Amino acid sequence: MFVKRTISVVFALPLTSVLLFMSSVAVLAEDVAGIPGDVAQYVPAPETVINVWPATPPGGIPDNIGDEVWKDVGDQYHSVFVYNVSIPTLSFYPAKDPNGACVLIFPGGGYSTLAYNYEGADIAKWFNKIGVSACVLKYRVPSREGLPRYWAAFQDAQRSIRLIRSKAEEWKIDPDKVGVLGFSAGGHLAIASANESETQTYEPIDDVDKFDVKPNFAVPVYPGYLIEDHNEFGELKLSDAIRIDPNAPPHFIAVASDDVNRGFASAIFYCELKKKGVLCELHIPLEGGHGFGIREGWGYATEWIENCEKWLRVIKMIP
Repeated sequence: MFVKRTISVVFALPLTSVLLFMSSVAVLAEDVAGIPGDVAQYVPAPETVINVWPATPPGGIPDNIGDEVWKDVGDQYHSVFVYNVSIPTLSFYPAKDPNGACVLIFPGGGYSTLAYNYEGADIAKWFNKIGVSACVLKYRVPSREGLPRYWAAFQDAQRSIRLIRSKAEEWKIDPDKVGVLGFSAGGHLAIASANESETQTYEPIDDVDKFDVKPNFAVPVYPGYLIEDHNEFGELKLSDAIRIDPNAPPHFIAVASDDVNRGFASAIFYCELKKKGVLCELHIPLEGGHGFGIREGWGYATEWIENCEKWLRVIKMIP
């Protein structure tokens, strides 16, 4: 009888109250990790999510960009993409047994969207297994009109590196072991972060901006935009927009040979790094295409991440 009475009370609630309650539960499910409930099962939840900027990001929020959308694109992997990002966030994935290193991850997506799980959160969880804490940056996309395609994302990346170092004690991170890792457009962003640290992309806002902005290592994976679009194996020349800092941190580059001209472009980039005396390592497996991440069934191209772990030990970022 007690159970029956309890059920009758619940159904006696006005419909509007029930709907309000259900709505509140849905909002709570999203707010805990910043991930909408309909895709949350495909995106590993972080421990903490913080806004990159204390108020409106530099340049404001454009009127021509719609509401943020998270979408399972419906492939066999349940790839989740994020569109129309105006408020960038940093999601923190702490290692259970942290060794002090932290990697800031930039998902790819051509500076128009973000491949958030398989080039972001899934990568963070893998690094957690080897004692490396990780952050995934949900940077602003699409590119802002009138600015270089990567500029808003670069602002978000620079601020995020500083944010991580500002929280080093709280998050059990060694501020001298903070690196960047990115895929495709995110790989381009990792290269910019490592080689354009002298570029001030925004005016200082608070004490966070007193922290160093240069990462301690960089891992561009099938990076884009290294050569001009028309360069189909013709010129051994990087795009004029690519800068190389002789004082840049060590680089680990991974790309497949059959990824259009990106293997060719990464080889040129590697050579230019060597010319400038930057420590670097390059992996170009024969097959893999574009967007392999660490997905099963994509062949040995996905072994880049195990090789990256070995490389991190060689450069003494992890024990």
